[in-house]
Amino acid sequence: MPHSVSENATDKRTAVIIGAGPAGLTAGYELLEKTDVQPIIFEAADYLGGISRTINYKGNRIDIGGHRFFSKSDRVMDWWSTILPVEKTQGHFTLKYQGRSRDLEGNTTGADPDKSDDVMLIRRRTSRIYYMRKLFNYPVRLEAQTIKNLGARRMTKIGFSYLKARLVPLEEKSLEEFFVNRFGRELYNTFFRDYTEKVWGLPASEIASDWGAQRVKGLSITKALTHALRQSVKPHRKGIQQKDTETSLIEYFLYPKYGPGQMWEKVAALIEKRGGEVHNNVAVTKLHVADQKIVSVTVTDLQTGSSREVKSDYFFSTMPVKELIAALDGVPVPQNVQEVADGLVYRDFITVGLLLTKLKIKNQADAKTAGDLIQDNWIYIQESDVKVGRLQIFNNWSPYLITDQNRVWVGMEYFTNEGDELWQMSDSAMAQLGVEELAKIGIIEAEDVLDSTVIRMKKTYPAYFGTYGRFDEIRCFTDEIDNLFLVGRNGMHRYNNQDHSMLTAMTAVENIAAGRTDKDNIWSVNIEPEYHEERK
Repeated sequence: MPHSVSENATDKRTAVIIGAGPAGLTAGYELLEKTDVQPIIFEAADYLGGISRTINYKGNRIDIGGHRFFSKSDRVMDWWSTILPVEKTQGHFTLKYQGRSRDLEGNTTGADPDKSDDVMLIRRRTSRIYYMRKLFNYPVRLEAQTIKNLGARRMTKIGFSYLKARLVPLEEKSLEEFFVNRFGRELYNTFFRDYTEKVWGLPASEIASDWGAQRVKGLSITKALTHALRQSVKPHRKGIQQKDTETSLIEYFLYPKYGPGQMWEKVAALIEKRGGEVHNNVAVTKLHVADQKIVSVTVTDLQTGSSREVKSDYFFSTMPVKELIAALDGVPVPQNVQEVADGLVYRDFITVGLLLTKLKIKNQADAKTAGDLIQDNWIYIQESDVKVGRLQIFNNWSPYLITDQNRVWVGMEYFTNEGDELWQMSDSAMAQLGVEELAKIGIIEAEDVLDSTVIRMKKTYPAYFGTYGRFDEIRCFTDEIDNLFLVGRNGMHRYNNQDHSMLTAMTAVENIAAGRTDKDNIWSVNIEPEYHEERK
């Protein structure tokens, strides 16, 4: 990456972009595609991709959180496949982008992952819930194995509880009420309550229902059963687009050969090739405001400690909103806005990577040898006697994430707060906890662990509690700064998937190109249902 910082030595318009995650890098790429504005991207970390990065540990790669490359936006799907071509396939897949179909049956023009690194794999999505030391399909299905696992008595209670929720729905003020209305209280208590509390560190009754609207949207028992019935009666042709399918029900997704970080490293390289700038280990520490515009930023090289001022025409921020408000200079921040910013809460994230000889749990439903690896991408750990929240099986995301196919490479996910007991544990103690917990619930044997690593990520999840309910007070204040665009997950304090983060950046760039000054359409991404489709 270049280390000299542009100071507008030419007459070209520029845009300073804070953060090199999906939103920031998408903004940079789109500026070069759609405008004459040159992007200058500053990333405080020494890596690219934000939480969508890929970590290489001794040749084995870790995807932080698991990133399915699936979107109901044709534009995003087409964007991804333009950067990394889709693999050729022997099956039948129809990719529909922007009104045109791309039929991949018998495709000979797709990329060959054995010969090319620049390729998007087509992966089958499988995820389950681990509860009572048993595996349940997710979303939960009304099938023989589910009934057997839960028992007739509990299944009856689940059925009556769901009917009550449909007949007498609750007013949705909290996330708990959101879930109960869609699944009934008994099913919520069985499969959602404990996991949700692990993620957020609070009961769902204390969390705003907005999280459900962001992450689950229209999913319900009715939609899950309808989807299952449709598949059993008339299986649809396999398609990546799946625009009529709830996100939680999708069956296939795209995935870069070497994980999500590969996508964003490629995008950064394309930005630089076209004259844009991407700077790692450089933090934006001040944003200088005059006459309702940002005129410049102070950037600090985190390796040398030196600082300088960089002027620009436009400014995109993906930094945490709390830090953005603290960095504003030259404009008085109203007391109410400062209060809201100070009260914003984030959840942090720890991944424990374990290299194993095998898993203890097997493919029960398949007539295969007992040693075959289960097919799950991830498993939600609903057990209340352990702290781990979810288990990634990286072999099933991409076989190229692991160097030895005879080994199993997993990631245990812990949700935490910076400074709490888990966060302060040493790497060795954290890894030991992970091994002990997976052994305790019967997923591994401790002696099958060959190696381990621990990764910590700050501010992974913007929380829907604290002062979040007053977030519009911040939005009203920042929207008045004409040339400042808040985009992405942390930039908007919104639990976006990476495709939504990308769409916020794309929309902001469109506003610049069109001379549009209001930012309502940026804030509408992942709120208005039609934004899952291509805006006409």
